[in-house]
Amino acid sequence: MSTAAVKSAKRTVDILALMTSRETRMTFTEISVALDLPRSSLHGLLTTLVESGWVAYDAGSRTYGLGIRTLEAGNAYLRTDDLPSRARPFMERIRDALDETVQLSVLDGRFNVYVAKFDGQQALVLASEVGRRLPAHATGVGKVLLASLDRATLDRLFNNVKLERFTKNTPTDKAALYRRLQTIREVGYGTDEEEYTIGVRCVAVPIRDQRGQVIAAMSVSVPVIRFDEDISARALALLMTGASELSAALGYRETPNWDAQLDRSSSVRPTRASPGLSAAPTRTPGAGPVIIECGGVRRPVRGGRRPFRRR
Repeated sequence: MSTAAVKSAKRTVDILALMTSRETRMTFTEISVALDLPRSSLHGLLTTLVESGWVAYDAGSRTYGLGIRTLEAGNAYLRTDDLPSRARPFMERIRDALDETVQLSVLDGRFNVYVAKFDGQQALVLASEVGRRLPAHATGVGKVLLASLDRATLDRLFNNVKLERFTKNTPTDKAALYRRLQTIREVGYGTDEEEYTIGVRCVAVPIRDQRGQVIAAMSVSVPVIRFDEDISARALALLMTGASELSAALGYRETPNWDAQLDRSSSVRPTRASPGLSAAPTRTPGAGPVIIECGGVRRPVRGGRRPFRRR
């Protein structure tokens, strides 16, 4: 294959990757500037992508967006990937027990991609979708997935990368992020303390395959107006049980000893951590399940990005 063909193939992939990362359509100029592509080359690539259905062009707004072929490709991926279907009964059980949103995500470089989602029947539900790709450092599932990587791999992923801030709680310092990841390794779960969107908190746990490798993360996401100690405790307990059973179904025989992890933390009283920092799980006498007190200020959903929608 010629060098020109390889360059064109890479530029085509870059265009699709750029559009996948955006939530709005883009003009020709915006694409050209974002990818630093010559206008003549970009015009030919976009014409081919539009004709093949991978990119859609809107003449009215003169903007480009993802085409129907990308939806077909996404659906084909979900059909051929067994993980979402294997996870479904476990996720539905957690959803039914809590009546809250349960999501499954996998790691793609520095990002996590949602591959399954089940909503509860609440009037206010999480406005996300399967296929969405978010920066892993700003989400609960993302940090759980990053915590499974070794230091060398993390350094390669984040070398010369500026961690984007989405809220005041988003970890933007690499050293602080690494400390968060170490805490996740120690306690066995991660949290999102309104780090990607104000008004959303979540608890997440890892899913392992037959080799013991973390291949996905499962989470429960709840609006802060409903995220009290009872929900946090029940969500963590259900997630840990579900993750253990799903991992076993995938062939992982040495299931995580969650009870031992929790018992080691039983002497620690709940504390209000600094925004963006997770606190260790604790037991409250007579309360039964593990109680986690997560950091961050509790406030109702307001303005800006709407993380939840009403049914």
